[in-house]
Amino acid sequence: MTMHRPGPLWWLWYAMGGGLPERYRDWVLHDVTTRTWALRQMLRSIVQLVPIGVLLVLLVPGELWVRLVAVLGGAAVGMIYAASFVHLTTEHRSVKAGWARGQAEAVRERRTAPQREAAARRYEERYR
Repeated sequence: MTMHRPGPLWWLWYAMGGGLPERYRDWVLHDVTTRTWALRQMLRSIVQLVPIGVLLVLLVPGELWVRLVAVLGGAAVGMIYAASFVHLTTEHRSVKAGWARGQAEAVRERRTAPQREAAARRYEERYR
C-alpha cells in the first residue's frame, strides 16, 4: 500500500470539506483512523472557522473587543458541535474517499482492541 500525502493546497481543500483525488484514498483512511484522528478533525474544524471569524472581525461594525469576544464565543460553540459530531464527520470523509461506510470505525476499533481488552480485564479483576 503506497500512501500519497496531499500537498498544502490539497490539504486545505480537504480541510474545508472538499474531496481528494483517488490517489489520496489510503491517506484519507490513515488520517481518520490514526492515533490522533480526533485532534486532526478538530484542527480541520478550526481551519474552517478561521476565515469566517476573520471576516466577521473585519467587516462587522462595532468595538473591536465586542467583535473578538463574539467571534471567540461563536467559535467555542462551533468547536463543541465539531467535537460532538467528530465520529460522523470522519466517517463521511472516509466514505467520500471511496471507503465503505463503517470502515474507518472498524479500523479504529481494531487498533484500540488490545487496550480496551486490557482495561476490561483490569476492571473485572478489581470489581469482581
